[in-house]
Amino acid sequence: MSDIEPSAVEALLDAAFGTDRFERTAYRIRKGMNAVPALSFAAVEADALIGTIQCWPVAHRAADGAVTPLVMVGPVAVRPDLQRGGHGRVLMAHMLAAAETAADGALMMIGDPEYYGRFFGFTVDATGAWGLPGPYEKRRLLARAVNGHMVPTGAGKIGPRL
Repeated sequence: MSDIEPSAVEALLDAAFGTDRFERTAYRIRKGMNAVPALSFAAVEADALIGTIQCWPVAHRAADGAVTPLVMVGPVAVRPDLQRGGHGRVLMAHMLAAAETAADGALMMIGDPEYYGRFFGFTVDATGAWGLPGPYEKRRLLARAVNGHMVPTGAGKIGPRL
């Protein structure tokens, strides 16, 4: 995404999620972090940004002090007039292929379990005791092993890597 103007990405995210998106728990988790370039992509048609996916370096911190690196997936956004056209699915598939060699931790996200489970293998199996810095629906806290990195089990807080 390095050749995409950051302002174009921000405008797309505003259009897809609203300007109040910064209040969401997902934004609190990754606050102050930079996206992982090797896992963040843009979809462009006719020189116009139509979709984007970003991934972020976060961590699971257990009560015993153990820290497990994770990669937070999202936002995945497609221009509203082009949603439901498969662009988001292509972005996710592209990111997952890259994650098989570039991810330095298991993947986690806040998303629709029916969609991300069915198409991309994300589950709630290990996330039930995780805590996030803000409100969320437990059924939407998803994770998936990738690139040999297992999803941490047990209680822990999810936040930015320090």
